[in-house]
Amino acid sequence: MTPRSTTLRADAQRNRAHLIATAAEAFASGQVTSLDAIAKRAGVGNATLYRHFPTREDLVEEVYRDQIRPLRQDAQAFLATERPAEALHAWMRRFAEWAGERRGICDALVAMSASGRFGTGPVCDEVQQILGMVLAAGAEAGELRADIDPVDVGGILAGVLSVAGGPDQHARLERMLTIIVDGLRAR
Repeated sequence: MTPRSTTLRADAQRNRAHLIATAAEAFASGQVTSLDAIAKRAGVGNATLYRHFPTREDLVEEVYRDQIRPLRQDAQAFLATERPAEALHAWMRRFAEWAGERRGICDALVAMSASGRFGTGPVCDEVQQILGMVLAAGAEAGELRADIDPVDVGGILAGVLSVAGGPDQHARLERMLTIIVDGLRAR
C-alpha cells in the first residue's frame, strides 16, 4: 500500500493530496477516467501518480478512506436495535447503498477480492473490521456461525455488488443478501 502522507516531503504531500482531490472529482463525474488522465489533470507526471498509487484500486481506496468510517456507526446502531442476523442484513444493505453512491468503489472491491487483496487497504480493512464485529455479535448470540472469516464475507459481498449493485437491481440485491445471511446462520 502507499506510504502515509506524514512520511513524505512537503512537495510530495501536496502532490499526493492534489492527486486524491483530482481523482475524487473524476470519480464523482461518473466518467471512467484513466490514471494517466488523472495525473495530467492534477498537473503531475505519471511516475508521480504511480509512485503514490501503484494501482487504480489503491487510488480509489484512498479517495474513499474517510467516507467509510460512518458505516461502523451504522453497524453499531443496527446491533443496538436488531438481532445480529438482521443487523448484518441491514448493514450489508446499507453498505450496498454507500457503494452505489461512490463511483469506482465496487469495481475496486471486486478487483481486490479477485486478486486476494481484500482486507489490505483502508476501505477493505474497515469493512472487514465491521463485518468481524457483527459476525462476532451473531456468533455470541448463537445466531450466526462462529467459523466465518470476515474477509470471506467481504469477498462475497463484493461479488454480489458486482452483479446486483446497480440502482435498478434492488430486488435481486435483496434476494442475494438474504441468501448470504441465511448461509451464515448457525445450524
